[in-house]
Amino acid sequence: MSDATDGPMDVAEPDAAVRAWATMCDLVLRGEDRRKEITDTLGISFFRAKALRRLRGGPLTMRELTARLSTEKPYTTLVVDDLEQRGYVERSVHPEDRRSKIVSLTPAGAAVARQADEILARPPRSLLALDPDELAALDRIMAKLQPSDA
Repeated sequence: MSDATDGPMDVAEPDAAVRAWATMCDLVLRGEDRRKEITDTLGISFFRAKALRRLRGGPLTMRELTARLSTEKPYTTLVVDDLEQRGYVERSVHPEDRRSKIVSLTPAGAAVARQADEILARPPRSLLALDPDELAALDRIMAKLQPSDA
């Protein structure tokens, strides 16, 4: 039984939501292993590719990069050291704080970040296999699921 505080969902709807969520998770997280594809294609860990992708918007301080990667400072330093050795990033002294370092993409790093973005942006085969009406319906549903900015 449901009372007024339970909201508009009936008993069947939560089950449908659980199934839909499980299917979306399977599709995105387990369906086509894009993390492995990035690692195999680019020859770097997914986390290193993530660091390069975070730098596509412009140079960041090590502190900013650490925050955007949601990791610890020593690990960010290890990752940046490796990316620098590969020629993908450069470190420079911050012009206003000589104790702070700024990390920027090199042209080679920008190309790798762009490749990673292209791999991640490619729709899964199962999505491409939908007929146009199904795809249009899914597109409408997904648009409703987007958080509003208002």
